Amino acid sequence: MKELKIIGGGLAGSEAAWYAANRGVNVTLYEMKPVRFSAAHTSEGLGELVCSNSLRSNDAYSAPGLLKEEMRILNSLIVKAAEATQVPAGSALAVDREAFSDYISSSIEGHGNIEIVREEIVDLPLEDETNITVIATGPLTSDAFAEAIGRLVGEDYLYFYDAIAPTVDVDSINFDIAYRGSRYGKGGDDYINCPMDKETYYNFVDELLKGDKVKVKDFEKEIFFEGCMPIEVMAGRGVDTLSFGPMKPVGLVDPRTGEQAYAVVQLRQENQSASIFNMVGFQTRLTYPEQKRVLRLIPGLERAEFLRLGSMHRNTYINSPTHLLPTLQLKERPSLLFAGQITGVEGYIESAAMGILAGINSSFMAKGESPLIPPPFTAIGALVRHITSSENKSFQPMNINFGLLPKVESAGKKKLKKAERKAIAVERAVAHMEKWSKEQVGG
Repeated sequence: MKELKIIGGGLAGSEAAWYAANRGVNVTLYEMKPVRFSAAHTSEGLGELVCSNSLRSNDAYSAPGLLKEEMRILNSLIVKAAEATQVPAGSALAVDREAFSDYISSSIEGHGNIEIVREEIVDLPLEDETNITVIATGPLTSDAFAEAIGRLVGEDYLYFYDAIAPTVDVDSINFDIAYRGSRYGKGGDDYINCPMDKETYYNFVDELLKGDKVKVKDFEKEIFFEGCMPIEVMAGRGVDTLSFGPMKPVGLVDPRTGEQAYAVVQLRQENQSASIFNMVGFQTRLTYPEQKRVLRLIPGLERAEFLRLGSMHRNTYINSPTHLLPTLQLKERPSLLFAGQITGVEGYIESAAMGILAGINSSFMAKGESPLIPPPFTAIGALVRHITSSENKSFQPMNINFGLLPKVESAGKKKLKKAERKAIAVERAVAHMEKWSKEQVGG
């Protein structure tokens, strides 16, 4: 059996190590923390979440919900960890980030087939027929290792900027103004809502746009992923953009007035003790002093104590349509596989899902077996198709969505409604994943 090395102990690397080890493969997992931390990481734990604490919708008939169900079928460590450390978040699956990382770390550290090596890898392993390597260093790959990958693929990385939302001490929120509740009543009192009237909203947007921002380096071009757009960039697209986006009031009625505000800022529970809440959709690149000034203009947050202020970092990913096979193997060197956000998927669960596939294929290869391609009708298969078959000149990171899945055709002359098409797509995907898992992937 060949040796399996996995570089990177984030969500994808942890999933890959977990899956391969469970198939009897001996895994060496390299993680550079605590020897070195990226600009966004702060803890030594594996599977550290650096942006939101939400893994998005848990609704089985949503695209993120479907992806989670497929991951459950494949015995996902990340989904298990999330469900074990879940905090209230309406229909979303949100976690206590410290408990989540602890769960993953203890699972990996306690596995007899996994050895963890705490050191920074700065160059690719030499090509050797006796080993398989999975690169799962994520969007925050260190400069030295990124350069090594760049030398191999023969081109510069693509990149975009990702921003982290602030968190607030719940005891510093003014509940004479803020109120608890979820949109359309789904999830009960899971969210804290800060309502704004029209005048307050327009003043807030004006100050947001005027606020001092962290400058990017001269050699870097500003590229933001649509799903994680800094709040001030969204505001710059038009004064009403936020009221139709992260600050939309639709479905939120103040129980004290029975009315819907002009705009609403929502905060979501961050930890199991409900002492910390994060500002939903409020990723920002404002400087720290400006964040405190501008965000305290929000009604209910006048005296907010920010436990973590927003920050911004560059996420890197390879041009996967040019370089990756649908098995996640590198075309230039098939003994190397890539996994996670460095492949060009966006989001926690998408990253972990690519880790599972890398774990499946690297374990097959370690045993001298052929790697697999997931069924096209599944969410995982759809993500693989996106990162390996998109137009390479316009390739951009993407979350899972129903638009990536094969189209559901209408039954006979009856035109199916959108909800019906989604339901069929979900049921079809789950059936294909169960069959693939049982007949091809195995134990």
